[in-house]
Amino acid sequence: MIYMLKSFIKISFLLLPVSVLAQEDTTVGNRLPAHFNRVEKTDTAKQLRINIDAAKILSNQLQDERTTYALEVDYFLKKGLYVVAEGGWGNADLLYPDLSYKSSNVFFKGGVNKTLLSRDAVDDWDMAFVGLRYGVGLIQRGDAQYTITDSVWGTTSGNIPGTNMTAHWLEITGGVRVETFKQIFVGWNVRGKFLINGNSFEELPPYNIAGYGKGERKSVFDFNVYIGYAIRWHKREVKK
Repeated sequence: MIYMLKSFIKISFLLLPVSVLAQEDTTVGNRLPAHFNRVEKTDTAKQLRINIDAAKILSNQLQDERTTYALEVDYFLKKGLYVVAEGGWGNADLLYPDLSYKSSNVFFKGGVNKTLLSRDAVDDWDMAFVGLRYGVGLIQRGDAQYTITDSVWGTTSGNIPGTNMTAHWLEITGGVRVETFKQIFVGWNVRGKFLINGNSFEELPPYNIAGYGKGERKSVFDFNVYIGYAIRWHKREVKK
């Protein structure tokens, strides 16, 4: 995974000269090719991209106590702005000697990505971007069995009834998408996540909130590796 991250970073830096050229002052000698300007004025291409988080699938195989599955859909709006919707599900099976319970949840996220690279042609969809997300997780936690061992009072065991909870958080993210084959993309995201209502989990925080991370932490960082497929079409122009 580290090697893949380094490779994508290199690709993103290779793409930066395109951004520099696209933003160069065209008033001095009109040095940019004509198609650079036509992309903004006449491009009617639209794109809907569906991405699956391959990193989560891999991590599910490496750990037994929790699983997460995540999908992402982004839609090209205009001028480098993408509307993004994400969703998924997961569960946790906590089996400690002094605490055990099971939980599951679904999550939804909405937000935007803004590409940092100008498109140099109508078929150029590579991007390096920053983005914002708002996330909601709907959590079901089963009954929790606990054991407390004290040198004075001895051993005490008990049960905490199951409950339903809702988690809210914000994300700041950035990443890269590269079209490696026609309509096939690979890319990555790094994310900083900040739990809004963490105080509601103080009694028994969820061990795993799919889409966020450990519920006992007010802020977490995450990494995603995506494989995506793009659906494209052209917007019909109305003649006046």
